[in-house]
Amino acid sequence: MNNWTEIKIEVSAADIDRAGDIANVVVPYGIYIEDYTDLERTVEDIAHIDLIDEELLKKDRSLAYVHIYLEPGVSPAEAVAFLSERYDSEGISHRIELLNCAEEDWRNNWKKYFSPLNVGEKLTIVPSWYEDYDTGGRIALNIDPGLAFGTGGHETTRLCLEMCEKYMKPGDKVLDVGCGSGILGIAALLTGASEAVGVDIDETAVRTARENAEPNGVADKFTAVHGSFTDRVRGKFDVVLANIVADAIIFLSKGVRDFMKDDAVYIMSGIIDTRAEEVKTEVSKYFEIIEEHLDGGWVCLAAKRKDKK
Repeated sequence: MNNWTEIKIEVSAADIDRAGDIANVVVPYGIYIEDYTDLERTVEDIAHIDLIDEELLKKDRSLAYVHIYLEPGVSPAEAVAFLSERYDSEGISHRIELLNCAEEDWRNNWKKYFSPLNVGEKLTIVPSWYEDYDTGGRIALNIDPGLAFGTGGHETTRLCLEMCEKYMKPGDKVLDVGCGSGILGIAALLTGASEAVGVDIDETAVRTARENAEPNGVADKFTAVHGSFTDRVRGKFDVVLANIVADAIIFLSKGVRDFMKDDAVYIMSGIIDTRAEEVKTEVSKYFEIIEEHLDGGWVCLAAKRKDKK
């Protein structure tokens, strides 16, 4: 029997909000949060009773858990490696456990949480299971999350899409560093880019991105590359996108300059607000920050290249 895999991530209760946000960026379906920090108050607010099961009262309030469910055929090792990298980069101490769970129709359960979403002035993100959806004249971006890495609903992806719409010009060449599902590059092509290259260190992400380009009719203009962008990408671009995490943006930014045309724009998202000043300080060594947006505890920056010294 094909069982689903449960990934159980234990973190400090103080980190559960950030841990859940990061998990939602990586796998935005089949997730639930187990947090007993305010158990009594939560039960009182919801149920208006003060009788709580003894087993719940015995729970360790200093710990909390993120539960993720992966469908058969998806590599748990790849998902765990991706999550561990993100948590390590944000300084979130964690312990990950893999469990088998009974086969259930998780796919259809999580689908109900995703509906078409308007982003910016031009796009509507349409989950692939919505057929013949009327976008009201907007451009439809059809996306199947797969292992996922973003369907566009999370603040980091939406902020990046909106910033890209503002700065990208028709005919621009776009590079997406840490492309995940490919949503950013595909969106850029649908709204006027002539070419998009997505690069990611995760093979599942690259495979998902290629698959998502097909139904959107842009596969001939979209290239998904597995590996480090400094090793695998060639040429210079008008727009460079990086919807990743703070430490990765800090680490990669110096190298990004070599792939930018003189007047190119560098758009960075996936930055938790508590790390924003640190990121801006480091990025400002190589770039002039021209715009900043904050939404839901996440920051998106747009910058232009400084002359090399």
